[in-house]
Amino acid sequence: MRIWLSLPLFLVFAAGAASPRDAPSRFGTVDVTEVARGLEHPWSLAFLPDGRMLVSERPGRLRIVDVDGTVAAPLGGVPTVYARGQGGLHDVVLAPDFAASQRLFFCYAEPRGARSGTSIAHARLAGGGLDDMRVIFRQQPDWDSRHHFGCRLVFARDGTLFATLGERYSGMKLAQTLDNHLGKVIRIGADGTVPADNPFVGRAGARPEIWSYGHRNPQGAALHPQTGQLWIHEHGPKGGDELNRPQPGRNYGWPVITHGVDYSGLPIGEGAHRTGMEQPLHYWVPSIAPSGMAFYTADRFPAWRGNLFIGSLKFGQLVRLQLDGERVVDEERLLDGLKRRIRDVRQGPDGALYLLTDEADGAVLRVTPHTGSGVRSRPP
Repeated sequence: MRIWLSLPLFLVFAAGAASPRDAPSRFGTVDVTEVARGLEHPWSLAFLPDGRMLVSERPGRLRIVDVDGTVAAPLGGVPTVYARGQGGLHDVVLAPDFAASQRLFFCYAEPRGARSGTSIAHARLAGGGLDDMRVIFRQQPDWDSRHHFGCRLVFARDGTLFATLGERYSGMKLAQTLDNHLGKVIRIGADGTVPADNPFVGRAGARPEIWSYGHRNPQGAALHPQTGQLWIHEHGPKGGDELNRPQPGRNYGWPVITHGVDYSGLPIGEGAHRTGMEQPLHYWVPSIAPSGMAFYTADRFPAWRGNLFIGSLKFGQLVRLQLDGERVVDEERLLDGLKRRIRDVRQGPDGALYLLTDEADGAVLRVTPHTGSGVRSRPP
């Protein structure tokens, strides 16, 4: 089933559904096509070489979505996940050598007795499922919380793997210490080994996988297309969502410094600045609840080449950041009024932007330049 949406035209949905308002862009209007739906809280999207999509669902399912929008039955071989609160099956990415190895990597909230923790595994895609699954990393310590698991995965150009790890909310103070993986960005080999040039290798009392620390709950990560450096964003508390470029061994401040406040309105930590702690490249007050992130490099939107796109769970928007080097020089909110929580953002092989909506009946959306045909959508 497909629904063709043209923004800023008023849209026609099935009876009882809400009609999004206008969503203008300074570079012209966009068309939004609902490619597929019926996904339960989809979390991550990865394109297979043939154009099909791998989509993870937070309750613990991994599905293939065909190019025509058909959603296949869940793949077998996915491990049991801790599907409570914010936990479940999270990011999925293809191995750099996927064409030969058929391996994919994924992270998930793993049940560990009465507790849980974020884990990373890889497996081979074969037929209707996964086989030869291997867990290559387990966040330590196990924690009793349903919140702040992270987790995004990004392969660096040298083949190492970055992962963002939340501080599990009640473990926020541990984000400042190096003897654990809470509130950290880690860097490991594709087999789970520790690269020799990680910043804390050989340091007593420090986990060698750590790349940077002092993070809260990072749910977006991507490599800059020119520099190859990792960029991430992370949820702040009440205000203070951050865009960061994690540098090896650097401290990003949480919960000692933040541009937000506690949900009660009370201050957190020491304020917004402290010597020896990094400032974000950009931050949001009020929070947008960011999730998913992609640098745009294709030709379909030529005016947007080099821009950074971030989904907003809170406002149901697609946030476009125009960059000058590492400086954000302009911000635009797209799809305002769509009123659908945006969980993931990916650039497709066709140059379109693809979004996942975080809903019980979640969808894959495709964003393309407006055709100008003036056609309205029809009820499914």
